[in-house]
This record gives sequence, C-alpha cells and structure tokens, in this order.
Amino acid sequence: MVEAKPISPFFFFLLSLHLIIIANGVHSFQEKKLFNVQMLQRKQQLSTRSCFLPESRQEKGTVILEMKERGHCSEKKIDWNKRLQKQLILDDLNVLSMQNRIRKTISSHIVEASETQIPLTSGINLETLNYIVNIGLGSQNMTVIVDTGSDLTWIQCEPCMSCYNQQGPIFNPSTSSSYKSILCNSSTCQSLQSATGNRGTCDGSNSPTCNYVVNYGDGSYTNGELGVEHLIFGGISVSSFVFGCGRNNKGLFGGVSGLMGLGRSYLSMISQTNATFGGVFSYCLPTIEGGSSGSLVMGNESSSVFKNVTPIAYTNMVTNPQLSNFYILNLTGIDVGGVALQSSSFGNGGMLIDSGTVITRLVPSVYKALKEEFLKQFSGFPSASGFSLLDTCFNLTGNEEVSIPTIKMHFENNAELNVDVAGILYIVKEDASQVCLALASLTDESDIGIVGNYQQRNQRVIYDTKQSKVGFAGEPCSFI
Repeated sequence: MVEAKPISPFFFFLLSLHLIIIANGVHSFQEKKLFNVQMLQRKQQLSTRSCFLPESRQEKGTVILEMKERGHCSEKKIDWNKRLQKQLILDDLNVLSMQNRIRKTISSHIVEASETQIPLTSGINLETLNYIVNIGLGSQNMTVIVDTGSDLTWIQCEPCMSCYNQQGPIFNPSTSSSYKSILCNSSTCQSLQSATGNRGTCDGSNSPTCNYVVNYGDGSYTNGELGVEHLIFGGISVSSFVFGCGRNNKGLFGGVSGLMGLGRSYLSMISQTNATFGGVFSYCLPTIEGGSSGSLVMGNESSSVFKNVTPIAYTNMVTNPQLSNFYILNLTGIDVGGVALQSSSFGNGGMLIDSGTVITRLVPSVYKALKEEFLKQFSGFPSASGFSLLDTCFNLTGNEEVSIPTIKMHFENNAELNVDVAGILYIVKEDASQVCLALASLTDESDIGIVGNYQQRNQRVIYDTKQSKVGFAGEPCSFI
C-alpha cells in the first residue's frame, strides 16, 4: 500500500485564492481588443465623392442600398470638435424626449394633437441621424435619412411654401402621372395617429386631402399632404406607397430629400413593402471616421449576400402593446473584458435598439457597474475631462495602439452583440488627448435602455418583423 502524502498548505492557499477570484467574477485572462488610435482619428479633409447619389442593386431576391454617412457629404472641411459636441448635445435631447414619450405612452396619457407638441413615435433630433440611402419615387431619385425610430417616410415637395436647402431637385407631384393624394376620410389618413402621434387634418371643407404634421424634438418639423406614388428600390417597384409630401419643412436635414421611416407602424416603409420584402430588412453601419460605405438590405431570401464573419444569432422582440412601434429587446447581461456584470435589471426586457440614437444608454446601476469594471481593466492612462454626456475619458496622446476591454451585450436566446472596437471609445480630439468611453447613463432606473448606432458599427443587424426577432453578426461594413 502506498502511503498517502499530506497535502501542502500552499495547495489550500492556491485553492482559496482561486475560489475568491471566481466569487468576485474576475478572470485571469481578460478579453481585450486592439484599439488603433491613429487609424480611427478623424481627418480634416475635403470630401472626394458626392454622397447624394448612393448606389443600389438587386441580388439573390434582395435589394441592396448603399449607406453613406452624411457628414462626409459636405464639400467643406469638418470641424470635428464642434460637430461632435453638437451631435452629443442633440443626442441627449433626443433620448430625454424619447423617455418622456415612453412614460406618457405607458401611463396612457393622451394629449390632443397640435403642431407644437412632440409626437409619440418621433421627437428625434435630426442631426444625430447619420446614414443616408437613395430611393426612387415615380421617376425621380431621392436621398433620404434612414431611421428605425420613425414611421412615416416623407420628402420635400413642390409647390413648397417653406423648404430647407436640398441638394438635387425637389419632388414635383404635378409632373407624375402616378401620384395621387390621400383623402381625409380614408383609413390611411386615420393611421397617422399611430405613426406620428398627430391626427390627419383637412384644410377646410374645400380640401379633401389628408394633411400630416410631424414635429421633432429640436424644433424641426415637416407638414404637408399624404400621397401615394410608385416606390423604387434598386429597380424593384412597389406601387401605391404612402408617404408625406412635405410643403412646409424646417430643420437640420443636411441637404437630403427627406426621411425613410423604418419603424413598425402600418405606415412605415417596412410594413408597406411587406408583400415585396417579407417584413425583413438589415443594415451594416460603417465607421464615420473612415468615410466608407455600409449597406441597407431589404428582404433576406438569402443571407449569402451578407459578409458576416460571425454566425447570425437571433433574439426575440419584446411584445409591448403600449410601445408597439419600437423595436424592444430583452437584455440579459453585459460582459466587460470577459467579466459578467451583476445587476437585477438584466432579464427584465426593455432595451430599445435604434439607428437614430448615437450613444448607447444604460440605466444608472448598470452603467455604474460597467464604468467601474472598465476603469479597473483599463488602467495606467491619464484621465481627461468629460465631454458632453460622456463622463469617462482618457488622455491617450502618444499612443499608436492600446489594448481595451471588450464589451459584449447579451440578449435572450443567447444572442450577442460584440461591440466592435470602433464602438467602444469615442475620439473627441484628434491628438487623442481626450478619448472617452462611448456609453452613457440614463437619469433614472425606470428609464428604458437604448442600443445606439455607435455601438452597432461593423455589425449586420437584421430586423425580422414577421417572426418578431432581431439578429446580430459581426461584419466589416462595406457596400456589399
């Protein structure tokens, strides 16, 4: 019989240390990504190509539209510091407005429609909407801003009482044989209430056409008449498409023709094209700094048109009749550098995903935990002052590359949004003396979190409204 040897006290020390590490959720090898400071720094340069004629094509049962970031469509040099400061201020107003509308909706607070109130499903600040595509209405090409947080698609129309400056001709319905006005007593006109928060109106008994009003949180607005026209996507025509023909428009629309609403109401683009595209669309948002193109894909008969480098994982949309126009997901957890954050907020549903919000917002307790874990893992760099709503900033001057903790958002059904390295830090100053964590806190624990477009960069995000699910996959964005 072999004599048993006594266990060394050092073994018990190591075992105890291991158990302590596990209990505190600390991993021996933290997950990191390489952040190339110089590559992601914004360049003060002239635009070399017009963004107002994005391309499109058909492929394998889908229509693929090129997406451009409209900040690079200007022929002027961009003052990034001023632009980013303004963008984040407007983004903050956007989120405050959205949370206010959600509270009013949930509490069944009904307010009579007027031209001065913020509608339930709008209220966005249009300078925060970065991405544009090209569509056809009748025989005319239109460049529109893409927004999943809006429902009504609208463009500027002649005769225009008051219009902002637009690149390219304004749509003239009088020159189109296929354009028709929507009547006031129609069910389509009645659908405006759910799509915009404002009822359709008539200009007296002599005007039977249905007029719409959409007011935005920054004071921008559009109003005009509802009309129908042939919509053209990459050569595919959709007849009797309902849109707003705006004759009185004001705001930060950046020279585009109007806005494409990809929300969930009856009048949204995705609902109206359901017979053609099956209620499915997806996008890949490119990084703003590089000036590259992304893509908006309508339909997905074959996901082979995607260039995703990770498998697509789907999560169910949360059903909430009071917020039926929003895309809501159930956030079950967040990892920072491989460390799982602890919060009672996870798994309770209520995380919006929105292409019109820039910075992801988390409830205060979750943001606090994320910030503390990020600072624990990303140490050794001088701190810098906060920038607008971003309160966790660093001075990375002189660093070409730094290793930063990964951030992963987990959703129901094991779907995961692995935030791209370009969506974790926000370079405020070109010399990297002010680089901030690109997430922010909401004001109250009862607020609903939002996944913003900055954290959706280089991701294929798929919306399947027919099966009520959203998919995520990593993809280097390009015009595929």
